[in-house]
Amino acid sequence: MSTILVTGGTGYIGSHACVALIEAGHQPVILDNLTNSSVEVVSRIEQITGVRPIFIEGDVLDSPLLDQTFATHTPEAVMHFAGLKAVGESVEQPLAYYHNNVSGSISLLQAMERAGVHNLVFSSSATVYGDPASNPIREDFPRNAANPYGQTKLMVEDIMADLHASGGGWNLACLRYFNPVGAHGSGLIGEAPGGTPNNLMPFVSQVAVGQREKLSVFGGDYPTVDGTGVRDYIHVMDLVDGHVAALDYLSGQDGVLLNVNLGRGKGVSVLEMVEAFERACGKPIPYEVVGRRTGDVAQYWGDPTMANELLGWSAERGVDEMCIDTWRWQSNNPWGYDS
Repeated sequence: MSTILVTGGTGYIGSHACVALIEAGHQPVILDNLTNSSVEVVSRIEQITGVRPIFIEGDVLDSPLLDQTFATHTPEAVMHFAGLKAVGESVEQPLAYYHNNVSGSISLLQAMERAGVHNLVFSSSATVYGDPASNPIREDFPRNAANPYGQTKLMVEDIMADLHASGGGWNLACLRYFNPVGAHGSGLIGEAPGGTPNNLMPFVSQVAVGQREKLSVFGGDYPTVDGTGVRDYIHVMDLVDGHVAALDYLSGQDGVLLNVNLGRGKGVSVLEMVEAFERACGKPIPYEVVGRRTGDVAQYWGDPTMANELLGWSAERGVDEMCIDTWRWQSNNPWGYDS
């Protein structure tokens, strides 16, 4: 059994990653400041797996706490999810995003260096590609982030590349993913955003459960199949399986840097996703087409070939399963972890 430090481990993706790690025989140690998550998640993970992960409330910017955590728990690797992630908020509060996402990652990497821990799986994002010239997006496409959130991911990727080039046996994986959706099949953990959701799926599910009157569809005049934006949606359990596969790949290496897309390699429009959710919940989803959002691109989806070939990973769950699992989570927990 390996001990893995999971920063942001009570968040949406981090919590599902902890379940996947436990099921793969690892022991997660969660470090989370609970800015956008709930400590209730720890008990839910225990309900699912029968194993209660170690939980430390704290921040990746707290160097003494990081040193204490590495000394006490001696993790062999780190999965780094701790980061602010709302594109619109990043435009309004760029300093908070650079401080938390970039300075926080530097603080973590410095603590890892002091502790002699050199394996890191980093939660990056397809936002580093900006508006791509063509689809599907490959890992060698130019990076051109269009907002501060994307810039923070790009900067951390560059820091990791420089760290790898410096020698020292660092094994680093930057996992670029697209639109994570869905929930664990138990309905015990899922996406529980605070305030108004920034992403499509939690907004749709809140309309379905009666929290919101209707969905706003941003843009109906894109050059796509039905005029709405097209994205590469991936089930969160497929996504975290990709993280475990990357962790396994790094184990035993002596100096490797991976930049890998995690996606289904298929584009799905907003309205196609709404129709799938209507099938899942058995009721119509009222929506209104409104103006485009600044910074949104018409369509993008990834090419997952490298992850398939290098990591032996591929996404297995389709759109219907994404919607069914989201609805199970939302209907069982209409107000998230406060239900």
